[in-house]
Amino acid sequence: MIEKVKKVIEELRPFLQGDGGDIEFVGFNEKTGEVQVKLTGACNGCPMATVTLKQGVEARLMEEIPEVKSVVAV
Repeated sequence: MIEKVKKVIEELRPFLQGDGGDIEFVGFNEKTGEVQVKLTGACNGCPMATVTLKQGVEARLMEEIPEVKSVVAV
């Protein structure tokens, strides 16, 4: 499961990097379905980071991997 999550995150990284940001996989809680990520670069502190995280990263992960229930920045 973790490898699937990492693969999707790697596919999304170029989009964030294109705006000067980046995303790193931190962990996955299989019991709750929560993915933890770290936003870096321009994404760190950006007012749109929450939108990117929820409507971009979380939506894509939930679409690709039904076991994912949420994505949080740590």
